[in-house]
Amino acid sequence: MVTAALATSVLSFAAAPGASAATSGEPVPVQLVSITDLHGYFGEYTTTVPGARSGEPAKQVGGGAYLTTHIKQIREGKPNSILFSVGDDFSGWPNETAWFWNEPTIEYLNHLGLDFSTVGNHELDRGYAFLRHMMDGTCEGRPDDDLCFTDSTGRRFHGADYDYHSGNIVDEHTGKPALPPYRIEYVDAGDGRKLPVGFVFASTKLLTQEQMSYTPKGFDFLDEADTVNKYAEVLRRQGVRAIVAVIHEGFSQQSGAGYNECVNPFGPAAEFNARISPEVDAVVTGHWHALVNCMLPDPAGNPRPVVEAANHGRLINEINLQLDPRTGEVLRDRTTSVNHANTKDVTPDAETLRIAAYWRQQMAARGNTQVATVTADLPRSADDSAESPLLNLTADAFLWAANRDGRADLAVAMPGILRRDIKHAPDPANPADAPGRVLFPEVAVGLVYDSGIGVGIVRGDITGAQLDALLESQWQQAADGSVKYRHMAVSGNVRYTYDPSKPVGRRIDPGAIRIGARPVSPHAKYRIATLANNFFAKNATPGFTALFEATKQDRSLFNGGDAVWRYMEKTSPVRPPALGRATPISESR
Repeated sequence: MVTAALATSVLSFAAAPGASAATSGEPVPVQLVSITDLHGYFGEYTTTVPGARSGEPAKQVGGGAYLTTHIKQIREGKPNSILFSVGDDFSGWPNETAWFWNEPTIEYLNHLGLDFSTVGNHELDRGYAFLRHMMDGTCEGRPDDDLCFTDSTGRRFHGADYDYHSGNIVDEHTGKPALPPYRIEYVDAGDGRKLPVGFVFASTKLLTQEQMSYTPKGFDFLDEADTVNKYAEVLRRQGVRAIVAVIHEGFSQQSGAGYNECVNPFGPAAEFNARISPEVDAVVTGHWHALVNCMLPDPAGNPRPVVEAANHGRLINEINLQLDPRTGEVLRDRTTSVNHANTKDVTPDAETLRIAAYWRQQMAARGNTQVATVTADLPRSADDSAESPLLNLTADAFLWAANRDGRADLAVAMPGILRRDIKHAPDPANPADAPGRVLFPEVAVGLVYDSGIGVGIVRGDITGAQLDALLESQWQQAADGSVKYRHMAVSGNVRYTYDPSKPVGRRIDPGAIRIGARPVSPHAKYRIATLANNFFAKNATPGFTALFEATKQDRSLFNGGDAVWRYMEKTSPVRPPALGRATPISESR
């Protein structure tokens, strides 16, 4: 509805039919419409939001077809309307999008007419190469090129028709942003004139503390407020006077408040609002999945919108700016902001319904795709209290995957990461199943600890002493002195013995650990692979901290589900791996 540029060049603009531009001397209206944290929820979906104000009844909301209709209605008759997302568009959990690595979400957002989006943490869940695939339609960004599905129009996936931005994801060597850090939209000011509206972008600087987007190599993540201020000043030097910050980091408010209220706001965005330049006229946030609509003072004391519109398409935020027709400055006292609920009392958009139905059909076919066969059950152990065939296979798969696009000497699979057993018997509810047959959804999604698009496999260097400490972590002593054993599987090239009669922390003789035929040396370096969350404190498996100091970390294109899926496919028919990689000393004599 408006024209855009990444620099200062003015592009042509055509006003919506029947819309009258502002006449000279009148304020120029600009409408900002945004969603955040959609996470692929464009299909059939029903949930609730609280009332707009405290004490008002909750509302039933949800579903992309209703979201499309509401957005069309909100934008109707507004020629200077700009539609954008604050990030986490994909990496979704609904099967109809997750099973196709979220390409269906891009098709939906293209239909919605999104103008641009900030990069959220989940846009980097498979690393930058996958984000590039989603932006440009390249068939790269997964280890197996399982990409570029045929969309509902019969075309191969071609990527987003809109742009992704972030100013604080920078190349670790050059310090330059990996993506455009700002953009300028030109709006109709009447009489053939245009006025610029600038947008500056930042992603949460805590990307390396999110288990799915953990990025140990290649990029640095700078402070959000500093980044916004830097590029706001760039825009000011280019003559832009209306500036909006779109930041994938959020905040919330007091529990029980309504979605159009601002009661005791707290969180990063509420804090860095006080540091963001007064030249910024609105701050639109995401990441927290919060429902909050504030007018907070900037450092000069002037109120500006600081908002967040929930998640999964439950809310739509609308900010209306009025620009001085001579200078392009925002007339702050005329700014309004409102969150709209995505209620189901409108006619659902027919095209969105068609897109969603197509992907549900594709999901049914993909769900019956055989990926491997097994000769027997692959069970876990109860409460991860002992070695098990499936956890051993998972460690083997992690090592195999880590060596496909990098190098690792060994791999481990942490306790608690497997969500189900793999059964030899068929699923009686699925006629497409058969004895020994393993189907795509049994392995590729939902088996290994992950959500949405998956937790990546990371490699890092540790010493033999650190490996010993990692293995010792399986015995965890509580405050009351009781000891719980939580088995961590090692890949099949690793063997060690332990003495359960010795004190916790001293049950493994470091000299008894072997990788292949060689004993492990305490001071030598070994490259280990496992799920990314175990390399930093926030989401690590409790009690297992030895990988926090791993050096030379890098990330594989594989995630946990990929690894087990493709490893089983490669080694099919799969036989349960033998036990005995960890042996009590009494049994080894």
